[in-house]
Amino acid sequence: MTYPPPYYPNPQAQAPVRRWWQHPALIISLLVLIPPVGIALAWLSPWSQVKKVVATVLAGLWFLTPFLGDPPKKTAADAKPQPAATQPVAATATPPAAASTAPTPTKSPDPQMPAVVGKPFREAEKAVEDLIDKELTALSAYNDVELPAAYTDWIACFQSPGEGTMLVPKDADTSVHLVAPGTRCPAEKNTTLRPKPTPTPTPPPAPTPTPEDDDDTSSGGSSTGGGSAGTVTPGAFCSTPGATGIGKKNGRLYTCKGPGQERWRP
Repeated sequence: MTYPPPYYPNPQAQAPVRRWWQHPALIISLLVLIPPVGIALAWLSPWSQVKKVVATVLAGLWFLTPFLGDPPKKTAADAKPQPAATQPVAATATPPAAASTAPTPTKSPDPQMPAVVGKPFREAEKAVEDLIDKELTALSAYNDVELPAAYTDWIACFQSPGEGTMLVPKDADTSVHLVAPGTRCPAEKNTTLRPKPTPTPTPPPAPTPTPEDDDDTSSGGSSTGGGSAGTVTPGAFCSTPGATGIGKKNGRLYTCKGPGQERWRP
């Protein structure tokens, strides 16, 4: 009996030609990017039945996911673990707090006179008139100096009342004595800045002897004798130094004295 020779597949036999649209990489890419097209190509490919079903289900879910809507987001409070439920605690009644009595406002003391000596008048005026209802009076520190129309930059030398004196805002009378900028303050109020010079007294001139006095020189000289010579002629010679006499015409007291030759001199 004769047997047929065994069959050996021809390795050179050509396999079915695969089209470009049947390439696995292209089909998988379309399943992800364009699921409907990828599903169609998967069923036209030489894949097995199981692969085609799996690819169809996954691509369909991927395609329908955006249309299903986003799941509700959990808030931060929901994400934190919730504490276990505890038994409610009975609220205890808190007695109302005793009504606090507001402190009675105390009356502010009367203001005190500030120190304004050495300050310009504009600063002194503001410091004082902020405390009282009246205006600050401006006076000159010198009797012979008058205040100009504008004296806001003049300096205060004296103030009334003194620093620290209690002021009644409605009745306080305040004043300052001023000097011009660059002028020295006086030692006290009501002083003269430029006192007038005191005139020097001029001694009266010596009496001029008259012809009658010259005629009576001898009698004047002879009338001297002792401490008091009686009536004498002014300017006549005398012989007793220190003796006194009364002038004949004017009744004045004359003394016998020098310089030089003694004469009757006042």
